[in-house]
Amino acid sequence: MSTFLYRLGRTAFGRPWLFIAGWVAVLAAVVGAVAINGVNVSSEMKIEGTEAQTVLDRVADELPAASGGQASVVFTVPDGERLDTPERLAVISGTVSDVYDLEKVVNPLDAALGAGEQGGPGTDQEGAPADPSAGSEQGQAPPYQPLVVDGAPVPGVLVSSDGQVALFQFQFTVASTSLTDDDVTSVVEVVERAEQGTGITVLPSDSLKAIEIPVGIGEVIGLAVAALVLVLTLGSLIAAGLPLITALVGVGIGVGGAYALSTVVEMNSATPVLGLMVGLAVGIDYALFVVNRQRRLILDRGLSAQEAAGRAVGTAGSAVFFAGLTVLIALTALTVIGIAMLSTMALVAASTVALAVLIALTLLPALLGLVGERICSDKARAQRRAKVEAESHSVADHWVKGVIRFRWPVIAGVVAILGVMAIPAASMNLGIPTGETANQDTAARQSYEAVSQGFGEGFNGPLLVTAEPTGSTDRVTPELTAKLLAEFQGRDDIVLAAPVGVNEAGDLAVFSVIPTSGPSDEATSDLVKSLREPDNAIAQTNDVQLGVTGFTAIGIDMSDKLADVLPLYLGIIIVLSVLILMLVFRSIVVPLKATAGFLLSILATFGATTAVFQWGWLSSLFGFDTGGPLMSFMPIIVTGILYGLAMDYEVFLVSSMREAHIHGQPARQSVVHGFDQASRVVVAAAIIMVAVFSGFIFSHDIMIKQIGFALAAGILIDAFIVRLTLVPALMAVFDERAWWLPRWLDRLLPDLDIEGDKLLTMLNQQAEATDRQNIEVRN
Repeated sequence: MSTFLYRLGRTAFGRPWLFIAGWVAVLAAVVGAVAINGVNVSSEMKIEGTEAQTVLDRVADELPAASGGQASVVFTVPDGERLDTPERLAVISGTVSDVYDLEKVVNPLDAALGAGEQGGPGTDQEGAPADPSAGSEQGQAPPYQPLVVDGAPVPGVLVSSDGQVALFQFQFTVASTSLTDDDVTSVVEVVERAEQGTGITVLPSDSLKAIEIPVGIGEVIGLAVAALVLVLTLGSLIAAGLPLITALVGVGIGVGGAYALSTVVEMNSATPVLGLMVGLAVGIDYALFVVNRQRRLILDRGLSAQEAAGRAVGTAGSAVFFAGLTVLIALTALTVIGIAMLSTMALVAASTVALAVLIALTLLPALLGLVGERICSDKARAQRRAKVEAESHSVADHWVKGVIRFRWPVIAGVVAILGVMAIPAASMNLGIPTGETANQDTAARQSYEAVSQGFGEGFNGPLLVTAEPTGSTDRVTPELTAKLLAEFQGRDDIVLAAPVGVNEAGDLAVFSVIPTSGPSDEATSDLVKSLREPDNAIAQTNDVQLGVTGFTAIGIDMSDKLADVLPLYLGIIIVLSVLILMLVFRSIVVPLKATAGFLLSILATFGATTAVFQWGWLSSLFGFDTGGPLMSFMPIIVTGILYGLAMDYEVFLVSSMREAHIHGQPARQSVVHGFDQASRVVVAAAIIMVAVFSGFIFSHDIMIKQIGFALAAGILIDAFIVRLTLVPALMAVFDERAWWLPRWLDRLLPDLDIEGDKLLTMLNQQAEATDRQNIEVRN
């Protein structure tokens, strides 16, 4: 491996324009594809195989008008005023009519005209009652009623009893994933006209927010910090600029490719951003390792820039290759779970990692070829053995010797600290953030609160319930529909039920059900599970099979499924990566130690993330004001990425220790020597990753915010507490046994030569042959 990469690096250095032109052509092709195909991403999340998704797909086939994307708009007025004045009623009625006239919005009047005697799709979207008085108990009037203009109700609109809040609920003719930004923007533009000179405040729901790429000033600051760290680490503006250039090319191709494919592959809006996040971090780090190794070879051994580049790609490049391989394994293993949305996110992120590796091994040495000997200034060459260089390692040397000396207290302290940090993870609650957890100054939060105050929290999370007869009759009759409605509304945990429609075959009825509790409440989850029970009273009494779907139910199922598969996923990546690390280090102890350290890191990371985003600790510092559930798929995504990155640091740090050991140093001394050689660049790489990930914490998107925080916290914990503290302590404890491998296994495992020992032997033989030829010529 090292020999092949050495030759590749020298070739790229010697023929730079060939390699540069190839990568520029690829980047141009991606940019052209995006320009031609456009971008189509969605904020919708769906997980195949869940009961809610299966029911929704059935509804989409049997009663398409009931399965389109759903949205709502809230109209409010200041305290003491009412919406039901003639002027305001006319404005609201006209606004609603204009929305129904839009191309992709379902007009309930048209749907009613097309309904048979069983009734087609209901005149209102999920949650809008056909008869508000039906929601009352024992004759008590509900706290809302239809909005009536000129003696006729306005379809889809309810008004609170105090007249201060009106809720307009409607649906689109297509799924949310099929809506374009223009479709969403056209609705918002229509409803916001109601504010002009009327005193009305319009609050569109979160589903009416145009998809934005959640990248802003935070990410720019993160890159600036990364650039500063590169300059301080490499001591040269030219050298520092190369990792930034190669990382940007990599994410340009990877993320651009993802956007180009978004028109043919269903893609969540977070998917390309995740690729950007991971691609930037690993792209900078991998290039940093290669450039740093080249500069060390020039300054410490006096090699030419070309020879140093070849050797850097052969040695540090080998470590980059296998480090990248561990990240790829961790990410691509997500596809085994069988969740299409998660698989797409993982594959996009994995593609940016693969690009980062390829670019570090090809484009980077080509750029080094253009720079040539200028990669190290004359001043740096003159000072290569000066005291400044020696002092730069003194901190690392003192640190690692202190860790080794007090190894047992260090191990106990690290385990105790990370154990305490992990405690909040025991109460981690997974879900999908709603308007309830949005910042208080957002329309989504204000809309949620207005709906809760005017109608009840349940109206923020309506359920879609299906009923299929299983008894002697195979059709849904009006009598059965009425009986089901009465029994739904007879439950204490349901505030309202309304018919939505019956399919043409008459064997599937769809109802809108409003819970008494909010979408993220445990009571709502219990209601969904209760309705699904085959032996529940409603299903047994009426000989029907009930199904539950809708945004809230999908979120509940998503959280449950992802929580169930997380242990399986952890098992898969641990087994695969232990095998990879065993190949790399030819040791049993090192892979097991690396994995145990990661488990401590990930538990502490989940604990910190739970404390911040669920408990609300330091929330103002990170730009949000309300705690809530963690994104359902955040733990599994973060686990995959952090495992790969943690193994990156393990490879770069321990491979230096192994290199020193196989070159004759005793085990404990090789720990010190390897730490001195690799710790500085590992620290720089970790700071760069933390800076890049931290930039995403201040995104307006809560999903990106949580992932950015978890990755930044995870890198801080794993790099500085586990890899740079716990690892040398454990290596000192195991001493020579750290490199033990049974002889039979040693014979079976291929020698990957990650330390470049074979490469060094080949170069020495070539040098000896050259010397002999020179002697012969002189003689």
